[in-house]
Amino acid sequence: MLLELSITDFAIIQHTTIRFSGGLNALTGETGAGKSILLDAFGAVVGSRVSSDLVRTGAKLARVEAAFTIESLADDSVREALVEIGIDVASEDTLILSREIQSNGRSSARVNGRLATASTLSQLGSLLVDIHGQSDHLAILRTSEQRNLLDRFASLETERDELGANVRAWRLVRNRIQDLSRSSREREQRVDLLQFQAEEIESALLTAGEDAALIAEREVLRNADRLRADALEALTILADEDVAESSTVTALLRAATSRTSDIADLDVAASSLGERTNELLVLAEDLVRDLRDYAENVDSDEVRLAEIEDRIDAIQTLKRKYGSTIEEIMEFGQAARRDLELLSSSDNDLSVLQGREAELRVSLIEDALALSARRAAAALKLSAAIEQSVADLGMGRSQIRIDVRQQDDESGLRLDSTPASRTVRVDESGIDELEFMIAPNAGEALKPLSKIASGGETSRLMLATKAILSDVDRTPTLVFDEIDVGIGGRSGQVVGEKLWEIARQHQVIVVSHLPQVAAFAESHLRIEKQASGGRTLSVVRTLDSTEQEFELAAMIDGIPVTDTSRQSARSMLDRSRRFIAVESGFAPAEPRG
Repeated sequence: MLLELSITDFAIIQHTTIRFSGGLNALTGETGAGKSILLDAFGAVVGSRVSSDLVRTGAKLARVEAAFTIESLADDSVREALVEIGIDVASEDTLILSREIQSNGRSSARVNGRLATASTLSQLGSLLVDIHGQSDHLAILRTSEQRNLLDRFASLETERDELGANVRAWRLVRNRIQDLSRSSREREQRVDLLQFQAEEIESALLTAGEDAALIAEREVLRNADRLRADALEALTILADEDVAESSTVTALLRAATSRTSDIADLDVAASSLGERTNELLVLAEDLVRDLRDYAENVDSDEVRLAEIEDRIDAIQTLKRKYGSTIEEIMEFGQAARRDLELLSSSDNDLSVLQGREAELRVSLIEDALALSARRAAAALKLSAAIEQSVADLGMGRSQIRIDVRQQDDESGLRLDSTPASRTVRVDESGIDELEFMIAPNAGEALKPLSKIASGGETSRLMLATKAILSDVDRTPTLVFDEIDVGIGGRSGQVVGEKLWEIARQHQVIVVSHLPQVAAFAESHLRIEKQASGGRTLSVVRTLDSTEQEFELAAMIDGIPVTDTSRQSARSMLDRSRRFIAVESGFAPAEPRG
């Protein structure tokens, strides 16, 4: 329930705080006093789009805050939405939505002081408040809205949502079949190419770093003779048996080792000299052995060199096709194999998809026909209820019928497998097209509501339908902006009664120009213009019983208020209070006749 609405520097409202009660709240005032501006502010705080033009002239920003009671929120979807944005509803008693609109066009939103987006406000606002503007009653002229009203009346929303999910799944499979059928040749070509690429790379049996090792081995084989000659020459320098013993490096090192050993025998402090020359001798002898082994093993193997050349050429060919390194080639092959498996999977097997589409279609037909049957049964009940409700609103004995039918569509859903079966349009709401038919006067033919209903008739029809649906409407607060437009004083009493009946299940806020409606308000608010500092401002006041009587009298016969108009206002208030007392069980019903 909406507790309070605070508005600052919004259009011609400098600052006002409006406190609302449960039940029916009426907002009245002269034309141009700011009633529409007030609802614009309310719409802004529940996520509607706003313009910087609404910032009061001379102000930097406009601010609107709305406080709601959380404990009265019966709909779990509200609590779930709050939890999603990090608000612990268990520790909060009040939910505060706020919106700031800056003069430069920027805006910001908060939920209980936490920064939020306008879409978050809109999400919460749609769960908390249902606003019906002066032309919103025209929504009932749309067949989609008529279908929504019927589904809510029959509590078919869950069944419709489940059917919608089935429709989406069926369409997804059917579209995939169409795509595959249109591009089967391209798909086969793609499969062949991927198969060739994957097999070419896999058959090469590549290993990471292989190319570098092959190039190094090729260099050795290409230069084997030179390498062997260089090794033998180095070996000759170190220890060639054909060279004089005294001229080889090892011979010289042996002589140096003998001399440093003699030095160490005589001078202990120079013992390291002998150790170091001995180490050099050992290293030289090890080098001699390694050079001899190397020279013996270096061989110009022409067969192996040819194999390496072929392998390097093969790798280079793969590099030109699939990547600059072996790692990239191997990754390309793995990706080709994955794509090939995906294209070859059951999701792309036409026969498998066709079988799945048939299964989904059979299930979808069964569910769609069941939903359609329930709608047809509910349409009879709702049309009878609306007939009675509109009769109460002074529309006479209008005849109402809700047509539930299907529209042929060659690209839609075939309802059975026989050659004469119908193929009908289907969307996520099912296969039904709804239309409200009305004959306003006895003896007239039924015609679509959208073609013959006047503004007043559609207003009353929307109000009558809202009254019927109030028990199943989960929105805590309903706002009606002059929904009684086009309705005269003769029907105003019944409109007030209907709004009061809706207010037994919801908090209702109504902007009205009819005193008969305002007389039913549990809280009567008046918006009026005041001049201050050379500027015109709008202010909102809650009226006490005396002020309410005066306001009703002014609405009846204008200003100045006369004794006669005040007497009429008192009679109007007495009549509404008697009705409320009777309907609430506090007073017996008066006999009619």
